[in-house]
Amino acid sequence: MPRIVQLLASPVHRYVGRPADGPAPAPPGELVEEVRVRAGLGIVGDRYFGKPAHREASVTVIAQESLPPGVDLVQVRRNVLTAGIAVDELVGSVLTLDSGKGPVSLRVNRPAHPCAWMDVTVGPGAWKALRGRGGVRCTPLNDGVLRVGPVDVTVEG
Repeated sequence: MPRIVQLLASPVHRYVGRPADGPAPAPPGELVEEVRVRAGLGIVGDRYFGKPAHREASVTVIAQESLPPGVDLVQVRRNVLTAGIAVDELVGSVLTLDSGKGPVSLRVNRPAHPCAWMDVTVGPGAWKALRGRGGVRCTPLNDGVLRVGPVDVTVEG
């Protein structure tokens, strides 16, 4: 059964400046058990919530199957880590996730391309290895709650 493995709602940007200088420290509590999603705005408490430049990319989703063992959202800085959902194949679709508190629909707008930081936070060669597998950038279409655990999945379009 598909699952939401992890959720990240971080109020800060950790990857600023040059990758060689390393990331900023992670704030406590950025990995959470559930997130509140607002239509057109993103994840409440996240660094991209309500930012006009990120409205079509306010929620990012990545498949655990795309990552090396032991790598999680802290390293890749996506919001939702799934298992059993081939998210990279869903660009142009609407992905609906229901983790038990009602459905949350996400318009999958475009790929979330990896950046050079991946060679620092994941390991050498990760930037190239994650190309085409870096997850997707989405716009939430309705308000709702996502939580870690089993998830019912619907894909339209």
